[in-house]
Amino acid sequence: MNILIKMTVTALISVISFQLEAQEKYTITVTVVEADNDKGKMFIALYNAETEFLETSYKGAISKIENKTCTVNFDDIPKGTYAVSIFHDENDNGKMDTNFFGIPSEDYGCSNDAKGFMGPPKWADAKFELKDNKTLTIKL
Repeated sequence: MNILIKMTVTALISVISFQLEAQEKYTITVTVVEADNDKGKMFIALYNAETEFLETSYKGAISKIENKTCTVNFDDIPKGTYAVSIFHDENDNGKMDTNFFGIPSEDYGCSNDAKGFMGPPKWADAKFELKDNKTLTIKL
């Protein structure tokens, strides 16, 4: 009987833990505004680690642009620290184009309107805490 009680308690704790974890998932809504035009697509990347920022995204989306704006949702995102980067692939070649010096020739942006100085934006400037559903607006 003692073993049956232990197994029942363990099963209940597992179910409760799973439900608590499942309840802590949120949605990040990213709206990009003031694109130069509706040509090409908008690439949106969500990062969950400083070491991966602007290198390997946690989640990503590609969106059509209508009326110089687009909106994407990242669903089922757990609590944590995140950052978002976007770029407007205006010529629709699937990559961010740069000039001879490596400076982007297509519009880009980051969460918190983070800007780089003599290089790309920094994680510390772009990061935000996700504690509930979040809406971000990134202006190009």
